[in-house]
Amino acid sequence: MSVHGGGQGALEYYPCRYGTSRILFRGPRRLLDGAYVAFLGSTETYGRFVAEPFPALLEDRLSVSCANFGVVNAGVDLYLNDPAVMNLVVGASAKVVQVMGAQSLSNRFYSVHPRRNDRFLRASDRLETLYPEVDFTEFHFVRHMLGRLQAISAERFGAVTDELRMAWIARMKHVLTQIRGQVVLFWFADHAVPAEITGPEARGPLFVTRDMIETLRPRVQDVVELVVSDRAVAQGTQGMVFTDFEACAAAELLGPVAHQEAAQVLEDVLMPLVWD
Repeated sequence: MSVHGGGQGALEYYPCRYGTSRILFRGPRRLLDGAYVAFLGSTETYGRFVAEPFPALLEDRLSVSCANFGVVNAGVDLYLNDPAVMNLVVGASAKVVQVMGAQSLSNRFYSVHPRRNDRFLRASDRLETLYPEVDFTEFHFVRHMLGRLQAISAERFGAVTDELRMAWIARMKHVLTQIRGQVVLFWFADHAVPAEITGPEARGPLFVTRDMIETLRPRVQDVVELVVSDRAVAQGTQGMVFTDFEACAAAELLGPVAHQEAAQVLEDVLMPLVWD
């Protein structure tokens, strides 16, 4: 096994739990008996293959505990299905919610696993009627299933993306209503928020458009859109820690320079929310 980025073995994430939650989050576990900032999000917030993801970098910059509630491949449903974590998020001085893909939530066409939101569980009667030629038992992952549906019929797939759009907006409004307070909505990617819905082959967050984000703007303190620099993209996997087995997965993710840029842009927004 070889490791890139100067580590001594696979990256240690120090998995931990908070309260009665069944979810394993990235540690070390933070003490939440004083002021703290809560971070909700997917793989980028978790910081897979990155020794110091942006929540950890911000902890040093803000001089306040930063609880990383990011989960690999998480969607909005993960948080709505975990009241223990939601209660902790409510108590934070400020909250950062990464924009997560619209594919990773249950809707009227299909269901996803409540904690592993990239896992496809079952198709509804509605989806089976829309695609009668498809055997949905062959799918284990949502993205694979959606790619097949689009390839079979782009016209019918439009009904699926319409449903994902509506479900995402409704679910995001629900989350933002529950966590209340000073919330920053954070787009973190190597491309700008698209004007139109793209397909399942695109870079994430999938099926989220600028209009969808603008719909949420009145419900948050701020919307921060970070398109990482060309320098961050050019770094590739440099500085990331992963085994040869994980190399393909690492190549799809943002590296340490991108996380440094995220910490920089969020510091300016969070500092007055935490200390004013």
